[in-house]
Amino acid sequence: MGAALAQACLDAGYKVAVVSGPVEVEYPVAADVISVTSTQEMHVAAMQIFPECIGAIGAAAPCDFKPIIVSQDKISKENLTRGVNAHGRWFLPLCETPDVMAALGEMKRAKDDPNGWQWLVAFALETSDHHIKALQKLQRKHCDLIVVNGPASINGVDTSVDILDIQGRCLAHAYGKKTDVARKLVATIQQFVQNRGEKGSD
Repeated sequence: MGAALAQACLDAGYKVAVVSGPVEVEYPVAADVISVTSTQEMHVAAMQIFPECIGAIGAAAPCDFKPIIVSQDKISKENLTRGVNAHGRWFLPLCETPDVMAALGEMKRAKDDPNGWQWLVAFALETSDHHIKALQKLQRKHCDLIVVNGPASINGVDTSVDILDIQGRCLAHAYGKKTDVARKLVATIQQFVQNRGEKGSD
């Protein structure tokens, strides 16, 4: 989906930067690809490049948690005895990773900023209560639009999405090849930006 969106944005005349984890995907040669291997690295790269952008689409699925203890060497079983509970089961302590889109939402420019406002579009993959959970995510991350899809879209050629605004209105529904859906999504974003500019809203 990220590669399809990058191409759709290029076709629409935008200069595109892609912050990508290690995936088996070929991005358009015209896009500036910034490769990362962790959620932390993605967070740093996105925060660095976002001030130069007019908007961002968060189509990645970075890890929400990471191990607290990380070692370059093999950790022997004997050194993990503290990870065994009374029932003889192992547990792995985790900590939360940075929320990349929420961080961008906190720093995005408002409409009255002399450098121009920035828009933010997130993706929400849900298995139940799709629109309700997506809207909660949109508000929590201070996004402008959110794209709702399901697990069937993972590693698939086709996808089905709803594009919601902050009021919960479905601005568009798109189904089919990810390249076609990406073009519909970019067109919907452009229309949203145009309408928002005409209304002078923040």
